[in-house]
Amino acid sequence: MTLRGIRGATCLTADDADEMREAVSELLGAILERNALHTDDLISIVLTGTPDLTCAFPAAGARDFGLVDVPLLCAQEMDIDGALPLTVRVLVHADMAVPRPAVQHVYLRGAEVLRQDLAQ
Repeated sequence: MTLRGIRGATCLTADDADEMREAVSELLGAILERNALHTDDLISIVLTGTPDLTCAFPAAGARDFGLVDVPLLCAQEMDIDGALPLTVRVLVHADMAVPRPAVQHVYLRGAEVLRQDLAQ
């Protein structure tokens, strides 16, 4: 097993805590599924939200998903003119038995435009 980083992002339609929890749970579920991971494979997760997201911490969605013993860290994304609004990004650190090019990064709900080279 090797430590790998998995990128992902999702967009919300509004600054709404329920939608954030749902979107983050959906994103983490897709990351686990596409990479054939179990929660025991996870080392830690960094979550960021754009400055227009003030309704809740993105980590609340991860906790709702069931990640109660995985270290989580929330931060605010840089406030850059023209950046995609209402966006939560994640960087998942996981033990994986695949080479780096085989890692499946996940972009959902309009966030695919962030990294078209990585979006599946």
